[in-house]
Amino acid sequence: MVSKTKFGLLAVLFCAQAVFGITIISKAEWGGAPATSKTTLSNNLQYAVIHHTEGAACSDKASCSQQMRNVQHYHQKTLRWADIGYNFLIGGDGNIYEGRGWNVVGAHATNWNSKSLGISFIGNYHNYKPSAAQINAAKNLLAAAVSRGQIVSGYVLYGHRQVGSTDCPGTHLWNEIKTWAHWKA
Repeated sequence: MVSKTKFGLLAVLFCAQAVFGITIISKAEWGGAPATSKTTLSNNLQYAVIHHTEGAACSDKASCSQQMRNVQHYHQKTLRWADIGYNFLIGGDGNIYEGRGWNVVGAHATNWNSKSLGISFIGNYHNYKPSAAQINAAKNLLAAAVSRGQIVSGYVLYGHRQVGSTDCPGTHLWNEIKTWAHWKA
């Protein structure tokens, strides 16, 4: 039986997802392994950082779930991180996939993990442009993050290359996010 408090929280989360038109595929749904540890990420963050996985793209829930498991395996087994590095990932199917999720510090940008929300697009955006569904999902996720207080309404959006020595999030995604309202040079 679900407690009234838990039911109320679930209702709020469902309503927030419905209002912003986002579908978040939980870690359990995509077959993710549990984190080996977690550190709480504060609310009212000033920044969001956009990435790409630089691996294979996906276009449906099955292939995106497989890519999520691949990314998590690489992050946990090869890099020896506690979990997948990003808070959320955006699939080619327009779904949002839970990485570390809300209120958990990521491992996506050195010196920025504890002060930003990390969002990655699944795929390599040096090679192709993100889909309209991915762009809409990312923008709606950011709006939901503001609504729930994870990031402030005046947050600054960066591409990973602005906060680290990398060419992430790929040329095509980089050119896209530079047109978004919160992006800052």
